[in-house]
This record gives sequence, structure tokens and C-alpha cells, in this order.
Amino acid sequence: MLFRHAEAVRSAHPGLAAGALHASSVDATADVGARVAEYTARALTRLADGPESHFPEVLAWRRTFARMGLRPTQYRCASESLLRRLRKEGSLPRIHPVVDLCNAVSVAYAVPVAALDADRITGPLLEVRPAHGDEEYTTFDGRTEHPAPGEVTYADAAGRAHARRWTNRQSGHSAVRDGTRRVLVVAEAMHEGGADTVARTLDTLAEELAAHWPVTPVTALLAPDAPEFTLDDDARVP
Repeated sequence: MLFRHAEAVRSAHPGLAAGALHASSVDATADVGARVAEYTARALTRLADGPESHFPEVLAWRRTFARMGLRPTQYRCASESLLRRLRKEGSLPRIHPVVDLCNAVSVAYAVPVAALDADRITGPLLEVRPAHGDEEYTTFDGRTEHPAPGEVTYADAAGRAHARRWTNRQSGHSAVRDGTRRVLVVAEAMHEGGADTVARTLDTLAEELAAHWPVTPVTALLAPDAPEFTLDDDARVP
């Protein structure tokens, strides 16, 4: 299966920096608490100097949302929402070890990180593209929504939308859960220096996954001259 950003998205957002990671043989048994605490502590230290709304990484996504016609304080990118919650509550919710690591690393680097169950995506292509309007998005409580035409989403070959408003909200259909064995992780940034941030984010996640599960993650930075990431379907776990 291929993952990529459509040319229409890259043309409209030339500042996009993105990368992807694929890993097999994960499960819900690993104890990642200490590592999650370390990354959230980093974020809390930064938040002590000022709110997330002042972070250049967050401001860049706010400008992106505004260009897409969205009110940035109504629809926040995932990393801003997590940072906001961390600032107010002092911790992040514990969901699944993979998700917990992704969320903690997301706040540490202040960029959105999506973690998807790769076996819940219909290939041969998952593409970040403007919606046609007939894609089906499943909320976490099981309701079906349809992204508005032109709304940026993660769309698979079956017409299923795996995100709303790009980095605002993931789908419940492909959420990582107890039975997940293969994950696709995507990091995206819009700020100056975003490519370096994305690279460090993916390197960190690859190291953490390899330290907690018997996996060898595959990562790649995605750029206009190398826009596609191939998931190894031969690594599918029954």
C-alpha cells in the first residue's frame, strides 16, 4: 500500500513537511509509562514559558487552518489540542501504548502525529487529499460523517475518510486498539524548519517502538521529489 499527499495539497501548502513510519508486531502489552512521562515533562517545561498558542509549530498550523477557511480556535490541529489539554490537566489520557507514545512525542515536538491501524485501511492507496464529499468518516462513538467537498482528509481506496480537517481529528475506524498489530504513523509540520522537526519526531518514535516491541520500524521523509511511502504488505500479521 502507498501513502502520499496529493499534488493539490502540496501545491496549496508548499511549506508542508511530512514523514511516515510503518511497524508490525506491536501490541497493547508494553509499559511505556516512563517514556511518556519524560516526553510530557519536556512539553510541560516549554509550556511553563508560555502557552502553546505562542509556539511557532502551532502558529503555522493555525495559519494553515485559516487558509482552509477554518477558525483556528474552533478547529485545532491535534498537537495543539494535546498541548492545551496537557497545560490544563498536567497529563495526557492513556489509551494504548503506541498511541500514548505518539501523543507524548507529539507534544514534545509540538507537531501533529497520527497513528493508524494499517490493517483497517483499504489499499492500494491512502492519500491526503481534498475530499469529494462522499467519503465516509466514522467518529469514535460510531457515527458516520461526510467531510465537506474540498476538506483535506486521509482517504483510502474504499472512499473511507480517516481524518477530518486534515490534522484536526482522526477516525475511530482506523484508531489503534488492543487488536492492532501493524501501524502507520504520520508526522506533519508547517513551520520553518519543519523538515528537521519531522525527522527528529520519526527518529524518536522509531527508537521507542524498537525499544518496546520486537519491531524494526521503516521511516521515510516525504518531499515533492519523493512523495510516496510504501507500506510492506508482506509484513501483515494474521
